[in-house]
Amino acid sequence: MTIHSAFVLPNAGRVRLRAHTKRTTFARFVAFPGAFLFLLLFSSTVFAQAPAIPGVTTLRLKSDVLGEERTILVRTPAGYEAGNQRYPVLYMTDGDGHIGHTGATIEFLSRNGRMSELIVVGITNTDRTRDLSPTHVKTTNPDGKLQFPTSGGGDKFLKFIETELIPEIEKRYRVQPYRVLAGHSLGGLFAVHAMLSRPELFNSYIAVSPALQWDNQATVKRAEDFFKTRKELDRTLYVSLGHEPGPIEDAFHQFKQVLTKNQTKGFEWEAQEMTDEDHGSVVLQSHYFGLRKVYNGWQLPRDPDTGAVTAADLKGVEEHYKKLSTKFGFEIPVPEPLMNQVGYQLLFAQKPDEAIAAFKTNVERYPASANVYDSLAEAYERGGRLDLAAPLYEKASTVGQQIKDPNLAVYQANFERVSTKLKLAGAEKKP
Repeated sequence: MTIHSAFVLPNAGRVRLRAHTKRTTFARFVAFPGAFLFLLLFSSTVFAQAPAIPGVTTLRLKSDVLGEERTILVRTPAGYEAGNQRYPVLYMTDGDGHIGHTGATIEFLSRNGRMSELIVVGITNTDRTRDLSPTHVKTTNPDGKLQFPTSGGGDKFLKFIETELIPEIEKRYRVQPYRVLAGHSLGGLFAVHAMLSRPELFNSYIAVSPALQWDNQATVKRAEDFFKTRKELDRTLYVSLGHEPGPIEDAFHQFKQVLTKNQTKGFEWEAQEMTDEDHGSVVLQSHYFGLRKVYNGWQLPRDPDTGAVTAADLKGVEEHYKKLSTKFGFEIPVPEPLMNQVGYQLLFAQKPDEAIAAFKTNVERYPASANVYDSLAEAYERGGRLDLAAPLYEKASTVGQQIKDPNLAVYQANFERVSTKLKLAGAEKKP
């Protein structure tokens, strides 16, 4: 029996910093004092490339839309190559800076039953300011030159994602029709811009410390117009901010007011401020809480003291996952470990018929698992049906050996025990 209960930011070219007694044009624009914070927002050159990460594949994609080759990082869930399961996809800007910790967060949350696993697609940068800014700004340096000469390429970058990147990912990988877009700083601004421009392209959006102050809060003003005319929007948005006083905080609060006033049917959102995080450190927690928001209601209600599923009957569990399937737009079966837990709860609650029904459902859905046969066998054994238990214990042993299940010895011991009982029972019946 086994019961399973420093990111890379905008590339503005070579950055030269000079001391000024007065606040520079840039400082008036974003109000992030200090050279370091300047680099945090607008330079990818000061951050080292992320080291190679196990389970992450690098793709080279020649883009006709952008007129350049782009490097794409793809993280697949553990066991992806050996299985046939399909997964939702998280698309993320600044991919090499965030794919490691975000992948670990996804693995942790999915292992604890808070979300499904995801394929993560991390887009690395070439000209970050160009790609992630929705409008061209004409702010200048003290020498009169444009501070962000390539800005305003957000729509073209979104077209690249829609017409080139997503089709390539969906051709190469087993995906479900559910997409999440996540971005930080200018990437967060881009995520909000994408939601307003092509709301049907992604199902959920995570905007971390978004640079909504860009171009005199143009995106905030656009959001206000968007929600005035939008009656329905079956989408989810999570937006966060660290301790970042100044224009970025002002813009965040203005955007939150827009979200608070909206009456759009079906639109779910959450705005969270983390006062003990800064513009750089806010990402990790934001991806955690952002994914929790996206997957709100994923986990079945549980007893806070025992961890037991409170709706511990087959009908209640199936109904919960039917609702999730409707919400996410694809069929989501009850996970094997959860159904296994429900089966044992029913068995220990002296409801053997319901327990057997739960275990049988697992056998039908997950025939490549050894544990499903072992659990059903135990239910029969406890009910005195050794003749039904024995072949199932044998099946668990056979499958367990094939897949190198760590509990193989347990399955074999169970089969030997019940086989011995059957032999003894047969011997006693002989005259």
